[in-house]
Amino acid sequence: MPYALVTGASRGIGRALALELARRGYNLLLAARSEDQLEQVAAEARHQAGREAHVLALDLAQPGAAAQLAGWALAQAPDLAVLVNNAGYGLWGRFEELPMAQQHNMLQLNMHLPVELTHALLPALRQQSKAYILNVASTAAYQAVPTLTLYAASKAFLLSFSRGLRYELRDTAVSVTCLSPGATTTDFADRAGMNADLQATANKVSMTPEQVAAIGVQALLAGEAEAIPGALNKVSAKLTSLVPKSLTERIAAGIYEKHLK
Repeated sequence: MPYALVTGASRGIGRALALELARRGYNLLLAARSEDQLEQVAAEARHQAGREAHVLALDLAQPGAAAQLAGWALAQAPDLAVLVNNAGYGLWGRFEELPMAQQHNMLQLNMHLPVELTHALLPALRQQSKAYILNVASTAAYQAVPTLTLYAASKAFLLSFSRGLRYELRDTAVSVTCLSPGATTTDFADRAGMNADLQATANKVSMTPEQVAAIGVQALLAGEAEAIPGALNKVSAKLTSLVPKSLTERIAAGIYEKHLK
């Protein structure tokens, strides 16, 4: 059976995507920092879906991580058919006040890792009769978000990268899909450093990782260019293209800036 490589697979959307792919018949290659959590996901895939699962504990934000991960993946599975670029996180705060080292680390994970990993694995993916790339962005990709400025910019980059690469590969066996979730019940808010009020607001409209993963994998296998889970998120993303950018930025700032100290 073909293999799927999922980055950031230890929890949240990455874990849910991995298990959804296992249920669809794919063996798994799982990468993230926490070996214990990866092993738990691998055990679930073996138990629930009867799939093979291999794990690599690695700090994916470190320079050289993409090359190391690609080499490991190809050694484990020369028949690699799915690449899921899910690893990433956000930082909340004013750009000038956030430590540059932390912001650089975020950009490395959100942008450089998926680009480098995709470049390294494309030759193998193109050898398959059918192969897929899923890049996990965010509804933040569709507009600027003050106090999540670099995070939103990195996801806009990933969306644009996905669409451009999809077109370049239109006559090949490789299909590229960009998944852009909205608020999801993960540890994103904690990792981003958001306060409890913002987390409570997000929880009112949050989807579960399993809901997001089911929609994302369905869109991936159907060869869709983009997937935005949730009717409210779809409407919100569409509206950003219809109203002045200054208005959407003011609305976003009204949600996020007022909670800063």
